[in-house]
Amino acid sequence: MALSLLIKPRGCICTCLTAGCRSLSTAPAPSGPPKLNSKLVLFLCQRFHDVEQMVFWSSRLKNWILRRKNVYYGYTQGRYGDNIAAAYYILSMKGGFRFAGQSDWFRTNHRGKFSWDFLNFPDVPVEEVDLSGTVINYSGLNNIANQRGLRSLSLRGCPQVDDWFLSRLHMFRDSLEELDLSHCPRITVGGLASLHNLRKLRRLDLSSLPQLQSPGLVRMLLEEVLPHCHISGVEYTQGLAETDTHTDTQTETTQLTEDHTHTQGPHRQTLTQ
Repeated sequence: MALSLLIKPRGCICTCLTAGCRSLSTAPAPSGPPKLNSKLVLFLCQRFHDVEQMVFWSSRLKNWILRRKNVYYGYTQGRYGDNIAAAYYILSMKGGFRFAGQSDWFRTNHRGKFSWDFLNFPDVPVEEVDLSGTVINYSGLNNIANQRGLRSLSLRGCPQVDDWFLSRLHMFRDSLEELDLSHCPRITVGGLASLHNLRKLRRLDLSSLPQLQSPGLVRMLLEEVLPHCHISGVEYTQGLAETDTHTDTQTETTQLTEDHTHTQGPHRQTLTQ
């Protein structure tokens, strides 16, 4: 009897397994291969950790390249002097410059190559610098800090130029006359406020600064602290329309509130009495 009890459960298990196999065998087969989107999602899910690590190391690589490009050229400065070190840094950033008293500019070609003839001017300071579209940042400014005769500086479209960068331009307050800050995405009104130190500034381009709110008002304020500077790229009415509309709305609301209070005044006094 005990043996039969032990055998029956095994028979049930076998029966269940047989029924399960039959049900699986009768299930409809997949209609076709999985779609491309499904394959892509499955692949990304399986490789999510790898993608995350790839993004992390890619970000670290970009930061390392940025620091390397803006490293201080101390060895070059010690061996060749401030002027040659500044010239070499500008050309390494694929920019251009002009020495004082010279009409020719030194620039890189489309392959990033440049002429080494600038080594023939170790005692001539740099007078004009064009670093448009380069990745110069706060640290890289150290390489041209000793060019106290710098008259023109173009930073058009430099993605790393920010308010901290502008706060260091006071080192050129006795010489800088032209400054181009157009199309710099990280500049705000806080950085432009530090330009009041540039007393000799004559031309300032503020075109297309996406972080700048009320550009017209900023231009008015800059013209007060820099009365001899011509500011271009910003109209007086730019950004003031919304401000005026908001102010008018507040004024109308205040006026309506005062009128309503004045109208309801006698009624309130009557009720009080």
